[in-house]
Amino acid sequence: MPDSRGSSSDRQPAASARLQVPAADQTLRILSFLARQRGPAPARSIATALGIPRSTVYHLLATLLEHHFVVHLPEERRWGLGIAAFELAGGYSRQEPLARLGRPVLADLVDRAGESAHLAVMHGRDVLYIVEERAPRRPALVTDVGVRLPAHLTATGRAMLAALPREQVRALFPDAAAFADRTGRGPRRSRELRELLRGVRTQGWAFEDGEVTLGLASVGVAVLDHVGWPIAAIAVTYPADATHDAAAIAQLVAPVAGELGRRIRGGSCRILSLDLI
Repeated sequence: MPDSRGSSSDRQPAASARLQVPAADQTLRILSFLARQRGPAPARSIATALGIPRSTVYHLLATLLEHHFVVHLPEERRWGLGIAAFELAGGYSRQEPLARLGRPVLADLVDRAGESAHLAVMHGRDVLYIVEERAPRRPALVTDVGVRLPAHLTATGRAMLAALPREQVRALFPDAAAFADRTGRGPRRSRELRELLRGVRTQGWAFEDGEVTLGLASVGVAVLDHVGWPIAAIAVTYPADATHDAAAIAQLVAPVAGELGRRIRGGSCRILSLDLI
């Protein structure tokens, strides 16, 4: 009698593929592991963390070293990412996949919200806008592509800062001199920023009202990578005197940010169907 659950190959295509090319799977896992570390790691730590035999790890590291994807620090007996891995990151930037992947999901968000939306990435203490989708009959925003704005004043910046380690935020904003001002609103000291980001972490989305442009408000949600690092953020901007509820806008933005995160990680692509509350 046929198994109604389907064959094992149907149920586990990804696992089957991994079994067919174990060396490729293990190599990519090693590179991904090194990319998540704060510094170079010993081979034994790599082997233990990934459950790969130490002899196999050494063979794979030797091949990666030959192709410059890793470097060996003999004095420290550690391994780190090499120049070829850095070149991959440069190729990623040149091909602009984040903007390409973000543009269609932002267009869908604008259709649902009826307001303009934008996608930004961190650039030091600033956010850099890489996609803007303007809603019909809405005015041009200061958040045009290529514009940089202080991260602590923007909804996208606050969403990303809240997802960063607290030590990283302290390094970016060590004192009052680090806090730029645009409209006289927003945090001006580290303590004020800490309190603001604590609220963002609690509710899962960021909000700003008139701190970038008087009369406009924004709701932002971070786009996270596979280890929870904020690689971008999406925000919707609307007139501050409009009848929109910020929490309702956040319910629209959050699944779109999650979808973009899945696309970047190579997961299945789908847009969640939500109505504007």
